[in-house]
Amino acid sequence: MNNYILHLETATKVCSVALSNNGSVISIKETVSDGYIHSESLTLFIQDVLQDAQIELSQLSAVSVSAGPGSYTGLRIGLSTAKGLCFALNIPFIAVDTLIALKNVIPTSGIPIIPMLDARRMEVYAQVFDADGKTLQELDAIVLSEDSFSDFEPFVVLGDGAAKCKEMWGHRNITWHENVLCSAKGQASIAYEKFQKKEFENLAYFSPIYLKDANGVRR
Repeated sequence: MNNYILHLETATKVCSVALSNNGSVISIKETVSDGYIHSESLTLFIQDVLQDAQIELSQLSAVSVSAGPGSYTGLRIGLSTAKGLCFALNIPFIAVDTLIALKNVIPTSGIPIIPMLDARRMEVYAQVFDADGKTLQELDAIVLSEDSFSDFEPFVVLGDGAAKCKEMWGHRNITWHENVLCSAKGQASIAYEKFQKKEFENLAYFSPIYLKDANGVRR
């Protein structure tokens, strides 16, 4: 049986849309823009991935969206689009934490992995996972220092937040993937697992994980 899930990623400067079937990505379209043109690109990308896979909107089983943290505006764009589709199609709405999805973009390597998103200045949104994907340190907004996360070395770091600490941490036992950014494909396996378990969100009441407000003030 086919279970097509549409995945939307708009939490950062990446606008990414993927389509999966039973947890495997079958089509993806994404771009990176410092201008946050997600509102212009998202609908077109949705059309592109559906057309590429020769799938109609009516064949979707669910929609998943990046739930944050990330850009206040970007998260709202993705969320409103996902909710609109789920309401119109009467299908389940699935939320996937942004850093969990980012972690899944690269294969595991047997050591802890720390996905990071830029949160302005020397601050990042970060979460620490072990090699099996279990949380070692909960999601938080963290001001980076020379010895941040030293208890977890050696570890892998990825995401746009990693670039700002590479010079400061150059001497440490770290595997760098600072050019690996958020992608909707990172949601596929998690969203399918949630779909099978019927772990759906309420369209009326769900709100993203902001951590900070639109002005960058911690909540």
